[in-house]
Amino acid sequence: MEELDMVLFALFAILVVIFGFFLGNYIYKIFDGKQTFLDPIVSPIENILFRISGIDSKKSQSFKEYTVSLMVFNILGIFALFFMLFFQNVFPLNPQNFSNLSWHLALNTAISFVTNTNWQSYGGESTMSYFSQMVGLSIQNFLSAATGAAVAVALMRGLTGRGIGNFYVDMTKTTLRLLLPIALICAVFFVSQGVIQTLAPYIDVTTIEGAKQTLAMGPVASQEAIKLLGTNGGGFFNVNSAHPFENPNELTNFIQIFSIFLIPVALLFTYGKFAGNRREGIAIFGAMTLLFALTLGGTYYAESQGNAMLSSLGVENGPSMEGKEVRFALGASSLFATVTTAASCGAVNSMHDSYSPLAGGTMMLQMMVGEVIFGGVGAGFYAMIVYVLLSMFMIGLMVGKTPMYLGKKIEAYEIKAVIIALLLPSMAILGFSAIAANYADGLAGLNNAGPHGLGEILYAYTSAAANNGSAFAGLTANTPFYNITLAIAMFIGRFGVIIPMIAIAVSMSNKKTYALSSGSVKSDNTTFTIFLAFTILILGALTFLPALTFTAIAEHVLMLSGKIY
Repeated sequence: MEELDMVLFALFAILVVIFGFFLGNYIYKIFDGKQTFLDPIVSPIENILFRISGIDSKKSQSFKEYTVSLMVFNILGIFALFFMLFFQNVFPLNPQNFSNLSWHLALNTAISFVTNTNWQSYGGESTMSYFSQMVGLSIQNFLSAATGAAVAVALMRGLTGRGIGNFYVDMTKTTLRLLLPIALICAVFFVSQGVIQTLAPYIDVTTIEGAKQTLAMGPVASQEAIKLLGTNGGGFFNVNSAHPFENPNELTNFIQIFSIFLIPVALLFTYGKFAGNRREGIAIFGAMTLLFALTLGGTYYAESQGNAMLSSLGVENGPSMEGKEVRFALGASSLFATVTTAASCGAVNSMHDSYSPLAGGTMMLQMMVGEVIFGGVGAGFYAMIVYVLLSMFMIGLMVGKTPMYLGKKIEAYEIKAVIIALLLPSMAILGFSAIAANYADGLAGLNNAGPHGLGEILYAYTSAAANNGSAFAGLTANTPFYNITLAIAMFIGRFGVIIPMIAIAVSMSNKKTYALSSGSVKSDNTTFTIFLAFTILILGALTFLPALTFTAIAEHVLMLSGKIY
């Protein structure tokens, strides 16, 4: 079994890199204005949209114009989705006659999907109509992913002195030229493998034992494709990709994991093209890969050791399969869990609440450092640039040279923006976790006592602020307290990073580019890759080690000592 798992991990890595390389070149052509094979189909559509909207596709926006455009578009998206969910029973395609969502659940869900978090305080098949799933949630899956990609491209342009472009133009191109074509291919593939796609009402069947059971139906494949490609994660069903109607077999499971990493990896190769030096993108890719190897290895090892308490009870102890689908076993489950928490996706094929303490802590740490281990579509790149600039600044100070990146000076303005982007999500995670742990409404949602209960709270706010959306499923979060506080954390985690990165993009674009001398600190080599990876680990440890000590680490120690709650 271990040998097969290693083959699975290696095959996944090889295919993601190969496809990511070619897709990265294609993405570069899209945003550099070069001709692509989709031009005859898509260009006329784009031109009509830009003409109707009065958008000058050739003009680069200023910081204020870009930020206002992005924020207005996303806030309007929140209002539109909130209205749709709050008045759900007014709209068509509701064969199960689901009622309207409460105001706090509608608000939480609207902010969740617009911020690319897809946190779900509800069970999809028991709450959402087909109209809400298709027109509300699926559309935001495209638009939120396109927003992240647009910001990433703006940052790439800014770092290389090309202005930042136009938010609406880049978002439209991302949707029509990248997300829609690949999502269509994936959706057709999923249907061919047994993922359902229907508008028929739910079906009542009689089981072998003679009991009555209702099988939830719906247009699943179309939402499944973009939830993974867009690193959104919101499942049509409550158990997400553990449901056979969402994830029928080992092949669909592999393609789902592959889809999560595809665009985040491709964007690193795109960045190398923008920078005129592929090694710049490869250096960042190397740091992400090193961290991912460590976290995947940690998760897999922790789960392979099982639960030590079983041995003390006289039960044979082996790899932990609690909360996992037998169809996917330990390797595919650990890989999915590590990928989805690394990539701010949040889709799951197993229940993270059931993972061993150290594995759960590893997943939390990946999100705590800002989802920079490949991260979400666009979000992983621009969040990683925060650490890149900080690393180059520290290296410059240590060697006594002016801190520079890609020939541009890193000055106080950029470092202030970097600090804001680092502090705001961290404050949201720790601040809201502390409030929930000391507030009656926060404690009322716990399903477990002790360190694991505290871990449920910490995981929830970590997932929200990191725009991941996965959960320790034991937490009852559909309450006014959790819906409101988690929504605020999601909003801060998304736009508290995006706005500083736009500011950095504009500032760096306007700077003079200096030629690098032989003594200049370089950012395209192995030394920088290792330094960058350790900077992320050290900052993550300094910020979150106390919180992890009282949750995952304490739970692990207590498990070894036979203590239960």
